[in-house]
Amino acid sequence: MAYRLAENGGGCTFGQLIHNKHVTDELARRGVVIAESLDDVKGTMIIRSHGVGQAVYDELERRGIKYIDATCPFVAKIHKIADEESKKGANVLIAGDPNHPEVKGIIGHCHTCAKVVNSVQDIENLVKSDKSFVQNPLIFLAQTTFESSKWIEYKKLIQKHCTKVKIFDTICSATTDRQNEAKALAMTSDIMIVAGDPLSSNTAKLAGICGKYCRTYFTDSGEKLPKEEIRNLLSESGTDFNIGITAGASTPDGIIKEVHRIMSEITKTEEMDGIDFMAEVDKTFKRVYIGNRVKAVVVSVNNTEAVVDIGTKHSGYIPADELTAQPGVLPKDVVKPGDEIDCVVTQINDQEGVVYLSKKRVDAAVGLEKLAAACENNTTLSGVVTAVVKGGVIVTCEGTRVFVPASHTGIPRGKRTDAPESQEELAKKLEPLLKKEVKLKIIEVAEGRGRVVGSIRNAAKEESDALKAKFWSEIEVGKKYVGEVKSIESYGVFVDLGGVDGMVHSSELTWNRIKHPREVVSVGDKLEVYVKSFDPEKKRVSLGAKDPNDNPWTKFLAEFNVGDKVYAQVVSTTPFGAFAQIIPGVDGLIHISQISLDRVTNVAQYLTIGQLVEARITEIDQEKNRVSLSMKVLLEEAAEAAKASEAPAEEAAEEAPAEEAAEEAPAEETEEAPAEE
Repeated sequence: MAYRLAENGGGCTFGQLIHNKHVTDELARRGVVIAESLDDVKGTMIIRSHGVGQAVYDELERRGIKYIDATCPFVAKIHKIADEESKKGANVLIAGDPNHPEVKGIIGHCHTCAKVVNSVQDIENLVKSDKSFVQNPLIFLAQTTFESSKWIEYKKLIQKHCTKVKIFDTICSATTDRQNEAKALAMTSDIMIVAGDPLSSNTAKLAGICGKYCRTYFTDSGEKLPKEEIRNLLSESGTDFNIGITAGASTPDGIIKEVHRIMSEITKTEEMDGIDFMAEVDKTFKRVYIGNRVKAVVVSVNNTEAVVDIGTKHSGYIPADELTAQPGVLPKDVVKPGDEIDCVVTQINDQEGVVYLSKKRVDAAVGLEKLAAACENNTTLSGVVTAVVKGGVIVTCEGTRVFVPASHTGIPRGKRTDAPESQEELAKKLEPLLKKEVKLKIIEVAEGRGRVVGSIRNAAKEESDALKAKFWSEIEVGKKYVGEVKSIESYGVFVDLGGVDGMVHSSELTWNRIKHPREVVSVGDKLEVYVKSFDPEKKRVSLGAKDPNDNPWTKFLAEFNVGDKVYAQVVSTTPFGAFAQIIPGVDGLIHISQISLDRVTNVAQYLTIGQLVEARITEIDQEKNRVSLSMKVLLEEAAEAAKASEAPAEEAAEEAPAEEAAEEAPAEETEEAPAEE
């Protein structure tokens, strides 16, 4: 960023950009100078990787100063933690150098009390002198370049004294890796040379770590190395002497090469006359450039990135969103330590010793080749819908983004009107596809532009056509299917049998009488059906859903005969009579002429729906499943029975008229019987 600023007329950095005088001097020569305060700012200002407090941002905005924010993402993450947790009321404890600009910047984002510890004694003193600070809710975090071994020790100590502490491991993974590798190298070396500026915190820590295991020289230049002292050590020990070299994150390549060159001159012997040391050194400096495709070995994985080794001095990082094109997937679900993967370089920061890479872009390039082949061969592929965009959706397929126009999603568009469907309305229709796995056809590949167009509709149509062909080749009368109810009409329901729809007439849905199919099924229900008939030319299938074992006529015929008296419930009336249910599923017709002894002209005057009536079965038509009932027959039978019972009474009256007259006479003459009686 600083070099680009120099090319565009120059500017300044807020404090030393990195702790390396060689770099800052070069930038100054190019017109990017150091501003120690905002009053010294001229032109555009760069906020260095160490970051600044919120007050500095506020002042920059107030003064209208243009700035480029180069805060390290790891440092920015600490700022966010300090800001959010302190707003909740937690005190902030920082492990680090209190005079380091990174630590000062972190404190500038705290809303509660913040303190810094840089030794075990600092922690012990804090616990004794400020009990309220450590007894209140507390967060404990570290400067990104803090020594990892000390951090482990400090965490144990804090957890021992504080019960309400929340710990955040904020040491940069690149720093930790660099420290671990320096330690391993020092343990197998007789001397270590640490290249870098003494003001660099992470470089100074490397020197401190190496110094615990062997003699260590800390230098910012190869020329400053104590050459004679090293030569004497070599001569005293003979040939069995190991020299290790490491460097800080901010150490330029040129300084490291210079140290290599000086050491090669010091260690050169007669046996080595045939070896070009600089050539061997240069081999270790594998060239990387933006767009360079490299092999990388996964070193570690966390929730935000994968740390990789690409065989150079750089620390390699693949951010989560560059590991895979599928959103919401954690890095650990994509790669694991030890995996060797293909990546492409997206960004290089030699000053910080960091290179950023992308696995996703390599996958996309490989995927593009596969998609081109699929387009040529009309192959069906699978992918996941990852976004709804203007005019359609994005499907991630073979690691590549495939655009599927709305007309090819299979989602029906709105009816054509004078007012076209808005983008908002279209997006709302397409939202149900999000995160769903779909099958699609590739219909266009523009490799030069990296544009791929697909069709979900075409894949669905091909699949549907195949299912239909299979269905018609296997269908036969009586064959059973389990289908899904797709739509319901007043006359029946349409059932999807797997690419082909068949119709179940209302009369074939159930043995019971219904007014509408919705009384029995709903859209989406699974329905067991069988084929009654079919016409391949007209693509029509007639289905039945009634189980023969549940046929109420079987039960009716087993229990009832012509002449039986039954109790039936009126279920409907017509101009010519009424239908009454004898048992569920079997209705009998009471003709208008069979309702009453009187002449009936209006059925509704005699019968109502739900009314329970008594009738005689007069006819059973087994072929047509029809039953005729008669209420009139029972009425006639009742009338004849009544008439038959009246005849003996009349005969008895004729045999004894005198007695009846004698009995009646006193009643007429009795004055005591009142009229009411």
